[in-house]
Amino acid sequence: MVQRLVLTALTWSAALLLVGALALTLLFRQTILSDLDNRLADVAEYLIVSAEVQPDGSIELARPPSDTRYTQILSGRYWQIGRSGDGEAGPVLARSRSLWDETLELPGALAGEALARRGQSVTGDIRGPGGEPLRVVVRAIQLAGLDAPVLVAVGEDRRPADRRVTQFALLSLALFALFALALVAGIVVQVRVGLAPVLRMGRAVSEVRDGRRERVSGAYPDELLPLAGELNALLDHSREVVERARTHVGNLAHALKTPITVLSNEARGEEGPLAELVRRQSETMSAQVEHHLRRARAAANARAIGARTPVAPVLDDLGRTLAKIHKRRGIEIEWEAPADLVFRGERQDFEDLVGNLLDNACKWAARQVRMSARELEPGRFELVIEDDGPGLSKEARVQALERGVRLDEQAPGTGLGLAIVNDLAKAYGGHLVLETAELGGLRVRLQLPAAASGAQTTR
Repeated sequence: MVQRLVLTALTWSAALLLVGALALTLLFRQTILSDLDNRLADVAEYLIVSAEVQPDGSIELARPPSDTRYTQILSGRYWQIGRSGDGEAGPVLARSRSLWDETLELPGALAGEALARRGQSVTGDIRGPGGEPLRVVVRAIQLAGLDAPVLVAVGEDRRPADRRVTQFALLSLALFALFALALVAGIVVQVRVGLAPVLRMGRAVSEVRDGRRERVSGAYPDELLPLAGELNALLDHSREVVERARTHVGNLAHALKTPITVLSNEARGEEGPLAELVRRQSETMSAQVEHHLRRARAAANARAIGARTPVAPVLDDLGRTLAKIHKRRGIEIEWEAPADLVFRGERQDFEDLVGNLLDNACKWAARQVRMSARELEPGRFELVIEDDGPGLSKEARVQALERGVRLDEQAPGTGLGLAIVNDLAKAYGGHLVLETAELGGLRVRLQLPAAASGAQTTR
């Protein structure tokens, strides 16, 4: 959001600054040309005042212009006085020494406009004697002693004026670029300062989700206080829903297990085919009830906000416990995990996941079991358990994870434990994969949501 706001403000500001720079450049250009036109118009006025018609019809100046560049050959400043005829320029009657034997070629449209607006200055652009661009002012005037108006033209090389405009444009762009950089810095600071409470609230929500705090609290502007209150109310409602689900699951477990236990106990006290059938079906019902109750409890816990379980302590406890249980068989268990890797979920569910997998590995291992946990990416970690037992074929691994397979339909060594692990993992958005281990037995890779990661400790 910060990037989007900064880019939007920067684009709009850059467009305004560019338009401003272009507008200032055009205004400066107009000012330069206006000054040039006024200077040329003053020279034209001076020529008109100084012009004297001789008896032979030629024109001489009583006093030439004081600017010496009008006397330097091809200096870039020129004037001429010529006859007009048929709405266009005619023969030249007088010219500046700077023109030498050249003339200012006035376009017919420019001469015609000057004649139409007799007595007024008309400006235009033409080419000079050397092909240079000239800014020219033309004025038609009637002199005493002549039967037709004359055209007084004064021109000046406009390249110096164009260079001044170009230099101003480059300087404007440089200054506006500096303004843009300063504006960008100001926008970034303004956006970050303005959105700091929103970002702080976002971090608080993330901490609630990771279990590092229970509520969204802190000093926020008045505009954000209602949002904080609504978030806290939503958290409270979520916790109430999860708690009701847990209570419902507990009540359901008690209601189902009690009659099943009664049937099982009665069947054990009797002999005969019917009693054996009731006993086997009771055990199957009990296992299925336990299996689906675990799934229901895991689904409720997975929706809980803020549940977190450190991984390393659980691996330490289960590793030591199962090492003692299988000590007589000579099973060696090794485990390692990052010290601050945290499972985003309930401890009981994580213990069920790891306990079922580790117990299954120990039952089928010949001598060695390895268990490790590592962070895959932010918010995700992987638990790997492998043994040196007989393992499972590819077909058996696929069958072991099929949904709805009962205990007596599982391949050897899988039992109901793998089905429970698979369902619990899916409830938390996890993933379970069975592979062939480097030790020769079965390798189980379990991916689960993580809340943190850190340095590794080995046991």
